[in-house]
Amino acid sequence: MNKQDRTKASQKVTLVGAVIDFLLAIFKIIAGVIGNSGALIADGIHSFSDLLSDGVVWYAAKHSAEEADEEHPYGHERFETVATLGLAIILAIIGTGIIFDAFIRLSSPGELSHSALLLSAAALSIFSKEALYWYTLKVAKTYKSEMLKANAWHHRSDALSSIVVFVGILGGLNGYLYLDSIAAIVVGLMVIYIAWELGTGATKELVDTSIDAAQVEQLRNAIGMISGVNSVHSLRTRKIGHTISADVHVQVDPFLSVSEGHIISVSVERVARECLENLTDVTVHIDPEDDETAAPCENLPERAQALGILNKALFNNQCDGEIKRIQLHYLDGKIHVDFFLPLSCLSSDKSHDEILEKLTEVVRELPEFGDIKVYFG
Repeated sequence: MNKQDRTKASQKVTLVGAVIDFLLAIFKIIAGVIGNSGALIADGIHSFSDLLSDGVVWYAAKHSAEEADEEHPYGHERFETVATLGLAIILAIIGTGIIFDAFIRLSSPGELSHSALLLSAAALSIFSKEALYWYTLKVAKTYKSEMLKANAWHHRSDALSSIVVFVGILGGLNGYLYLDSIAAIVVGLMVIYIAWELGTGATKELVDTSIDAAQVEQLRNAIGMISGVNSVHSLRTRKIGHTISADVHVQVDPFLSVSEGHIISVSVERVARECLENLTDVTVHIDPEDDETAAPCENLPERAQALGILNKALFNNQCDGEIKRIQLHYLDGKIHVDFFLPLSCLSSDKSHDEILEKLTEVVRELPEFGDIKVYFG
């Protein structure tokens, strides 16, 4: 998906929404003041708040498309997430203010006037915001933007609130003056509910909540089918904006070469990307054993120190001269050793079993070391 196209489309739909929100806000507030409708004034203020949210979306759409840099090595996708959380906070504040003002008006409701103007303003708001909802949602689905989807539902909430305002105004014009204030309260509650939904989703992403459990299981099964993968454990996922990041531990044969283990990790990454469409970052950890159940190896001496201990013991027992290469395997809390010797060391007076027995005797005295194998070639 082209990031520049995504950014341009996001900014275009946001600009269209901002222009319509501005015009609607002016019209509804003027009409509400002229007709003495608190519900329509509240709806107009709600539309003005959309301008602020549109600005936040515009900013986030611009910066979330930027490539990763030294300061943001994982990219800028979470600008969208932060913007969504910001929208939620703005909506919650506005919804609370609308409800507070409506309760004040409810205690002393006033007569409504200019019925045609009030109903026209509410009806125009309904149709305009519903059209913006479908337009924004289409772009959000095309470019898989949670931020734009949040803004689309913001438009839908405006359309629904305008329906409530329309009904409230209609009731007020027919003598039920309290309905106008009740409509404003309902609008406020709807705004707060949308804020809660958006804020909850954004917060889950910011605290690295895993993706859907069914998707995780699908990914686990796909990786487990790869040739060379014995088991899958410690599979973790999280969302970063519209993308998904994952890290996984896969267990392989402990005696594979480093290069073969690397090829398996490349296969794991490829299959994982094929399994999850929006997966962009995969970290694969190759394990020679299940490190969740095996004895820990972190306290064992590292290669340089281990070879020092081993070579000293071999030298002291006069069996180091023929060894060409030593390979170490850190498994189940022990260091297992492979010795590689030339064929020339085998003679009529020194068989394979004798060499193996001698080396085993030396290594057995070293507490950090386990089994040994001897190879000739």
